Amino acid sequence: MSSTEVSTTCPYCGVGCGVLAKAGGGASVRGDPDHPANRGKLCSKGSALGETVGLDGRLLHPEIAGKRAGWDTALDLVARRFRDTIAEHGPDSVAFYISGQLLTEDYYVANKLMKGFIGSGNIDTNSRLCMASSVAGHRRAFGEDIVPGTYEDFDEADLIVLTGSNAAWCHPILYQRLLAARKARGTRIVVIDPRRTATADECDLHLALDPGADVLLFNGLLAHLARVGTLDQDYIAANTTGFDQAVALAAADAPSVEHVARGCGLVVADVRFFYELFSVTERVVTVYSQGVNQSAHGTDKVNAIINCHLATGRIGRPGMGPFSVTGQPNAMGGREVGGLANQLAAHMNFDNRADVDRVARFWNAPEIATRAGLKAVDMFRAVGDGRVKALWIMGTNPAVSMPDAGRVRSALKACDFVVVSDITRTDTTRYADVQLPAAAWGEKDGMVTNSERRLSRQRPFLAMPGEVRPDWRIICDIAARMGFGAAFDFADPAAIFREHAALSAFENKGERMFDLGTLAALSDADYETFEPRLWPVRSRRQADRLLSDGRFPTPDGRARFIAVRQEGVALAVNAGFPLALNTGRLRDQWHTMTRTGAVPRLMANTPEPMVDINPRDATASGLADGDLAHLSTRYGSARARVRITEAQRPGQAFLPMHWSGYFAANAGAGALAAPITDPYSGQPELKNVPLRVVREEIAWAGVLMTRRDLRPTGFVHWSRQAVAGGWVYELGGTETPDQGILLARGLLANPDQLVEYRDRKGLTYRAAAMDENGALAEALLVAPTGQLPARDWLVSLLGSRVQLTSVDRHALLSGRSPAAMPSAGRIVCSCFNIGVNQLADAVAAGCRSLEVIGKELGAGTNCGSCRSEIRSIIGKNRAAG
Repeated sequence: MSSTEVSTTCPYCGVGCGVLAKAGGGASVRGDPDHPANRGKLCSKGSALGETVGLDGRLLHPEIAGKRAGWDTALDLVARRFRDTIAEHGPDSVAFYISGQLLTEDYYVANKLMKGFIGSGNIDTNSRLCMASSVAGHRRAFGEDIVPGTYEDFDEADLIVLTGSNAAWCHPILYQRLLAARKARGTRIVVIDPRRTATADECDLHLALDPGADVLLFNGLLAHLARVGTLDQDYIAANTTGFDQAVALAAADAPSVEHVARGCGLVVADVRFFYELFSVTERVVTVYSQGVNQSAHGTDKVNAIINCHLATGRIGRPGMGPFSVTGQPNAMGGREVGGLANQLAAHMNFDNRADVDRVARFWNAPEIATRAGLKAVDMFRAVGDGRVKALWIMGTNPAVSMPDAGRVRSALKACDFVVVSDITRTDTTRYADVQLPAAAWGEKDGMVTNSERRLSRQRPFLAMPGEVRPDWRIICDIAARMGFGAAFDFADPAAIFREHAALSAFENKGERMFDLGTLAALSDADYETFEPRLWPVRSRRQADRLLSDGRFPTPDGRARFIAVRQEGVALAVNAGFPLALNTGRLRDQWHTMTRTGAVPRLMANTPEPMVDINPRDATASGLADGDLAHLSTRYGSARARVRITEAQRPGQAFLPMHWSGYFAANAGAGALAAPITDPYSGQPELKNVPLRVVREEIAWAGVLMTRRDLRPTGFVHWSRQAVAGGWVYELGGTETPDQGILLARGLLANPDQLVEYRDRKGLTYRAAAMDENGALAEALLVAPTGQLPARDWLVSLLGSRVQLTSVDRHALLSGRSPAAMPSAGRIVCSCFNIGVNQLADAVAAGCRSLEVIGKELGAGTNCGSCRSEIRSIIGKNRAAG
């Protein structure tokens, strides 16, 4: 569509990095040096965006019952089924489950349709799984869901406390900003996390607290600040309420540093050092993310953090404040438009009758919902028990990502009518009665808001393929067919944004800080050239720092201390489930891998599902590194390879959240996770679930290298990795090796046109097939466990598609190249495609520091998320030498 560079925004995490992109051979991307969020930097995922815009697997046409249909037929059916369901069972019998991947304009019309015109609050978002506790904590403390700080505070702080945040992997551009501040001005970094992550590798203090003990740690900090007199009494008296109750409960909950250390599983000296560091440092930013939010007590954790900042007056000023970093590109925009079931639009709320009346009048919606709807976990329970009979899912994959995912899949299967709008086929689309093809990044046009409240534009630079349509257009077309056309007669995203901005300012005399009033008159041309800016936007200049005057959007203008206490964990480990399961992100993957999983260099660092456990637990369970393990909780089961690491504390395990049924047989963390939720936020407990890990007795292993996109069935275990030119499938089973050969051979495209080898005992099998040009098209290796040959050469042949020589053909079944072939090894630096063997060779040749490695190979010099692993490789190779 556009052969010139277009300024747009990355579709991954909440950092909101600016991207310059253009079409041509897919797409080329680079960081936007003028965007204030990233200043030209991109992480490994952002750098690979151009490799994600292909059409393989894309939904390009509407489908009804799995068969192609026209748009009019599909839209008519959706509108009719929703109308009929509402007429027979009432508005609460329908629900929308949407996504932080949507743009603000998509979110706005979806929320307007459900709450304003269908008349139900039953619209919730996958952001419920990542930042709902922050929303609830902000509202309890500040009166409104506001993030007080900006990224500039990271540059100006003297102490950064990272709690429940593996920023080096999950928000690497921000993390590099912290390291730059550390280098430039000596900023101290404290990391609070049960795991020793890449983030903890470059900090001044790592507090590996027990899972769930965050409230105790921060209550202890508040009590310590009171004991040593490091309080801003004038600020507390002038700008807050509830301090006495909060500090009294904190002192009772955490009477001493020794008590806190014991309750958190920490060393007394480390806790004391943290408390003293916080006490004597004026400019402190506490950055928190999913490790705080994803908890049955997440809201209390958020308020325990905020209490410490209110008590010291460290809020609303440069280089200080509590700072929630979001996981999705437009989680913040979804919050602004009311995308959560318990919110109205524009930071207005159901518990304020005047707000309900105000939004109803603005929308001219007399049937507006008057109470909150079902939050995500409760929504899918209602789908399962038949209270919700028609469900529309937009841009998300709850069949994998929701806790107790097995029950969610059963609910989707049983639901009377399921609609899915998405860009590709997922585990969730298989349950859809109607599939609607939506526009993807590069095709979409609208606004997003990042973690620091900065609005930026996503702009299209690719034409929409097939019959794809933008989400906002699909929603408005459905609304019109349901009889609400006048309220959804928008010509383009700019018109929707103007209405959103106007609602934010409607009858807003300063009661709500979220205010885009000036942008309500934004022309189409100004919308197109919109430059990133922070809200509120009450004038044409950039927004002032929030809360700098000490006034909060509460009835009395004061912030509220919230008295909280350390509660017991939602579920306790026991003899049957002795490990505490934690989940989270991998460095190079995104959500359920629908985009990143097809990019070879993003799959190369961790090519198959791995569960991390401590050596002590591995020994107790009879597990060796690389074993296949069966994982189970009271909710479900999964399988993953064992990775033994000291980064995990004894008694704990970590499984990444990304693996879906498109990339592994059964490795989803959602199947194991607990559907127990925070009573205030509705956010589920995803970080501390009792787990059992047992060795899976695998008798044979196989590897299939093929150009074909497969979904193997009948195997105890399979997983797949994207490689240049195709896919590599890891296979395994409990059958005898000879039976495994028969099972694996069934995957071959043309089993009668192969070069084959089988040993006399029937335990080893190798096969290869060439295409019409004499290039390798497919290869299969099967052997007893631990006896597979190397496959690097075969994988390289698959990608090169070169005609094989007679010498190559003779060597095929050995798996070994007839000529010496250097191997990069497992990829460590995805930005520059540098492997572990290359790094080891460089260390052996004298590159003994990160700086020298970076100069020689480039590794670690872009987003920096591989620096921890590079440092480990340097250390191991030094020791070996």
